[in-house]
Amino acid sequence: MAKSFLGEVERAHLSTDGDQFGGASGSDGSGLPSSAPSNFLFATGIECSYPMVKAKNGRMVRRDELELCDHYNRYAEDLGLVKELGLKYLRYGLPYHKIHLGPDKWDWEWSDAAMAELRRLNITPILDLCHFGIPEWIGDFQNPEFPVHFALYAETVAKRYPWVRFYTPINEIFVTARLSARDGGWNECLKDDRAFVTVMKHLVSASIVGNHAIAQQRPDCVIVQSESAEYTHHAMAVESPEIRLNNELRFLSLDLLYANEPTGAVTMFCMDNGLTREEWNWFMKGEPPGYQIMGNDYYGRNEQIVLADGRKCSAEDVLGWYQITKNYWDRYHKPVMHTETNTFDANFAPCWLWKQWMNVLRIRRDGVPVLGFTWYSLTDQIDWDSALTEINNTVNECGLYDLNRKPRKVEKEFRLLLEQFGQITVAPHGEMFEISEQAAKLKVEV
Repeated sequence: MAKSFLGEVERAHLSTDGDQFGGASGSDGSGLPSSAPSNFLFATGIECSYPMVKAKNGRMVRRDELELCDHYNRYAEDLGLVKELGLKYLRYGLPYHKIHLGPDKWDWEWSDAAMAELRRLNITPILDLCHFGIPEWIGDFQNPEFPVHFALYAETVAKRYPWVRFYTPINEIFVTARLSARDGGWNECLKDDRAFVTVMKHLVSASIVGNHAIAQQRPDCVIVQSESAEYTHHAMAVESPEIRLNNELRFLSLDLLYANEPTGAVTMFCMDNGLTREEWNWFMKGEPPGYQIMGNDYYGRNEQIVLADGRKCSAEDVLGWYQITKNYWDRYHKPVMHTETNTFDANFAPCWLWKQWMNVLRIRRDGVPVLGFTWYSLTDQIDWDSALTEINNTVNECGLYDLNRKPRKVEKEFRLLLEQFGQITVAPHGEMFEISEQAAKLKVEV
């Protein structure tokens, strides 16, 4: 009988163990998240929206989710839940409208206490500086002075909390502009294309100058640009020009932010509605400093089907997070984070969690560098079924915990997910890749 090389290798006592996990450490990636710089970024978030909306009596009122969900009083308990889950990262928003009380007037009392507790618990905040609203003294997003005021705020926050490295300067710019100036639901409550372009200009420019202010204090800053991943399907033989334009406009905030030239139709739309050539050239100079991560938020309701008679229905998972995010990746080629997801059906939430996670795993296997995942939010929310525009005090059962801080079904599933995948690397087979501590440098694409 002919000799087999296996017998010879075994007789020589040579190592033959395979590295079935694809990395030098020989780890399968299970176990709760660690603080290793190569560890995938698992997170939850504290819902912190605070837009102004018009009440039934016509008065403008602030919808402050930190107040509605009682986080102002229970922040230590909430942060303790994050720690107990085993999470190292938290999407966390400071109440901009309560801190910046005037051009040179500040109130840091509550924020200092909350930030000190975060630091004590060794939780890394992805610090959200503007979440759908601004202080009353600034007015609304039509104010051209807003970017200057915001840059000062960003600089002051970065100086006050120099240990913070991860930031979302302005959350969901496109959604903020659409709800404030195109759908008439928030803040200036307008339904006007020119007002929409104005908000877009002011928000993106504020994000850019705020990003620069942060980078002056933290040259190694990591910027997570959280944006809504959206798409509208039109159930007609010939898609309407309006819906075709809307599906291009969803990229506008990131196009301006990352100096990526929009399509001709979007460019003409912007020029027709107040964007000047000088402003255009300013946006196209280059992307902001720091390590840039493209956050894509996805809820089933982000994806809509518009029927021929004008009715709408949710298109949940016709494309899904994978396909929509792939559109954004093909356009910008930025590292990706799944920065928000949930469902209002508490019984369906465990299945939705796993569906989103399967999207993350599949797109990573197909070569897109997804380095983080977030269930949003830690607790249930109030009135998000109407995007906060109706004051009904409806509890949206989308949290890992209810508003009594009791775990929902999805909390158990999230724990299981963390136990199974908590120590995977930021890229598949990625022991050689990690979040660097070096200052970010100007990137050159090759």
